[in-house]
Amino acid sequence: MQSAEVKFKKNSLLLALRRYSSAVSDMEQTILLPSLLRDVPSDEVWDNGAAEESCDDLYGNYLILKAIRNTVENSSVSLDDHKTKKTTALNKTLEPLLNTDPETLFHFHLRGLFSVMSDLTKKTQCLTEKYKDIIGVAN
Repeated sequence: MQSAEVKFKKNSLLLALRRYSSAVSDMEQTILLPSLLRDVPSDEVWDNGAAEESCDDLYGNYLILKAIRNTVENSSVSLDDHKTKKTTALNKTLEPLLNTDPETLFHFHLRGLFSVMSDLTKKTQCLTEKYKDIIGVAN
């Protein structure tokens, strides 16, 4: 009988998603008072092109990371009007890519997904560490 970890190593996309989900679960277990993150400025801008949507404080980052995990785990995607406009603009930018063969397109999106999941996992871990610093817990 194979362990779940061996199966996930064979399917590294599942492993990347599992790592992110685990990091968010650790964050939730560590951050018992998320309100302490309010008004604590975020050190980084989430997306260079989305300055207007970036969170100004760590509490907003905390909420976004949890929401993304819920979307990943529930496979539900709901877009409000503003995000739909943003997605439409992105699709127009990527239109030339849509004319490529399906395998190339698949690999392009897969690399992007790995990159995003890795970045989100790191952000989640950093947020957890910042919370520990705020409450004075030694790492």
